[in-house]
Amino acid sequence: MPDPLPDIDSLWNYPDPAATEVVFREVLARPAVAAAPAYRLELLTQLARTQSLQRKWPECHAILDEVEPQAADAPPRVRVRLWLERGRAFNDVGRHAEAKGCFAQAWDLGRAERLDFLAVDAAHMFGVMDPPDEAIAWNERALAYAKESNDPRARRWFGTLSNNLGWTYHKLGRYGEALALFEQQVPYFEQLGRPDRARIARYSIAKTVRMLGRVEEALAMQRDLLATATEPDGYVHEEIAECLLALGRADEGRGHFARAYDLLKADPWFPPDETARLERMRQLSEGPAA
Repeated sequence: MPDPLPDIDSLWNYPDPAATEVVFREVLARPAVAAAPAYRLELLTQLARTQSLQRKWPECHAILDEVEPQAADAPPRVRVRLWLERGRAFNDVGRHAEAKGCFAQAWDLGRAERLDFLAVDAAHMFGVMDPPDEAIAWNERALAYAKESNDPRARRWFGTLSNNLGWTYHKLGRYGEALALFEQQVPYFEQLGRPDRARIARYSIAKTVRMLGRVEEALAMQRDLLATATEPDGYVHEEIAECLLALGRADEGRGHFARAYDLLKADPWFPPDETARLERMRQLSEGPAA
């Protein structure tokens, strides 16, 4: 009986791209993969993504360079995956015009071939990288497309898209609208059996509550998240520290800033363009100069 090829997306452990890389390389070594060239090419695009998430962008592009010459004769989903991962790698290092070109190709071909899950992924990337007004339009476009799709995986983009839209409102100072979206996500993810995502929504609610000036309430919510955490959470430590700072309790917050800095500087998902935010955590963890 031939060796079955696993679903590629099911192999992902997104919080740990290094571990996912090991899994992908093990699968690539299977004899069955050599006999399935389209599968191999698609798997290579995801191996490339593990490199970009580890901030190994030259390695990411090298893998995609291997895929690109063969992609023209491969199924459309390979080309869509190629453009998505090339675009993400460009976006990470500030090459935004090139990234947008890649995402536009992925969006157009994904819709044309009814690869709805991947098409929504491309639209969501515009919603992440564009200026706020354009990001809102792209998130709304992606939400509408996902809602109308017959692909349940495309429809499951709702949580991510509403989260991104909420943070765009947050960036614009439209905290009431952001809060309303974050509050919708808690029951949504609980019904899906995703307590991890519901926890992120509660964090987002608490941060937005702080921005609305309800600092004591926000601090209580973040302390509850810290008390119920199953693993270290740098974002929660950062917010506890911000709450304490706002309340004039900087000395008490210093340890939380230090813990946040240690955790988030090693987090592959921490935005690479937010080094100033990390530096602020480091400085506030040290307190006033002697």
